[in-house]
Amino acid sequence: MTTSHIAPPAPAPGTGERDPRGWVAPAIATALMVLLGPLALLFGGLSVMATDSCGPDHCSAALDTALAWIDGMMRIGGPLSGVALFTAWLLPWTRRWSAARVWFCLGALVPPLAVLYLALTLPAP
Repeated sequence: MTTSHIAPPAPAPGTGERDPRGWVAPAIATALMVLLGPLALLFGGLSVMATDSCGPDHCSAALDTALAWIDGMMRIGGPLSGVALFTAWLLPWTRRWSAARVWFCLGALVPPLAVLYLALTLPAP
């Protein structure tokens, strides 16, 4: 009697291997969030004072639009940024998830960077 041995198929590359550098992107994003988060809150909160010289009713439409974007990014983008960073830390530490981990980390940095950009480039009242 002969027995035939059939080898199981080889796993696809990058599906089950542990990623030794999987912690790098979330760690960098967390360090940047520690710096950018309070700055975004500070400048975003102080940006409302741009209406002091023109009053809330006589300001330009561009300034009102920029302030509305800042307010929206702080209200919605802040929690989304936290969720994205938390998700980046919780993804499995395999090579399969390394690209998604990097994208979540980059997505977590977008709201504070957008608030800083909008606050530092406010149009004239």
